[in-house]
Amino acid sequence: MLRRIIREDIELTVELEPSLGLVRADAGQMHQVLLNVALNARDAMPRGGTLRIATSNVHLAEEDSPPYPKMASGPYVLLMISDTGVGMSAEVHAHLFEPFFTTKEPLTGTGLGLATVHGIVHQSGGYIVVDTEPNKGTSFRILLPAVAAPPEADGMTEPAPVAVGGTETILVVEDDREVRVLAAKILRRLGYNVLEAGNAGEALEVIEQQHSGTIHLILTDVVMPGMAGTKLLERVQAARAEIKVLLMSGYGDPRGAEPGTPEARFACIQKPFTLESLAMKIREILDER
Repeated sequence: MLRRIIREDIELTVELEPSLGLVRADAGQMHQVLLNVALNARDAMPRGGTLRIATSNVHLAEEDSPPYPKMASGPYVLLMISDTGVGMSAEVHAHLFEPFFTTKEPLTGTGLGLATVHGIVHQSGGYIVVDTEPNKGTSFRILLPAVAAPPEADGMTEPAPVAVGGTETILVVEDDREVRVLAAKILRRLGYNVLEAGNAGEALEVIEQQHSGTIHLILTDVVMPGMAGTKLLERVQAARAEIKVLLMSGYGDPRGAEPGTPEARFACIQKPFTLESLAMKIREILDER
């Protein structure tokens, strides 16, 4: 998965602990953490370099002076993601996990990737330590509390939910190409006919000019350069009320807005999402009468 997104001029090295401990975390969210930090590392190496991913078991004792005062001593699982890129200044480092903070050029990113990482790790009871130096690279150390193996269940366990697809046409609107391609691939595997757009303007072209058939649902990001996802949906539904909609939000839930606003009206799914959760949410909306 990582090899497809990091460019050919970046060497990927992976060092995994064969007897890695267990953590209490959502697999889909951990996938998103790895993806977001790797994308950040890729962008920090415009002329190529090395991306190193390593896992290990560590034990923090009180005398270790952990980097965070509230970190309890005990066993942790360490995920380290390091690059040989441009590194960060002290100012950038200080604002690294703030929502919408970005060092990218305008219109190339939303600044939510690392804020999302911080939220997921914190939600999982973990900590992030970032070591960086300008022109020498950056290392993210993600520490998650290790947990004991769960007892084996007696008898039959409940089967995992089955992802249910369909044959309807879905327009995916997402300015992050990697996320858009992944979502489109998931939906095509589920049997849907998928159209893609990189922003609201492209989406309107697809709806008004390029696609003459029925569009059953629009799956759109909330925060995009130019017209936001909510504004796009307002405009589309004013002319095509039969098109159903689903917002994707990478930071916070837009439905927490004041009643009556577009953000409060539309259904929403939080990033990162699993195949099953996306499939179930889309099917739920499409089946509404």
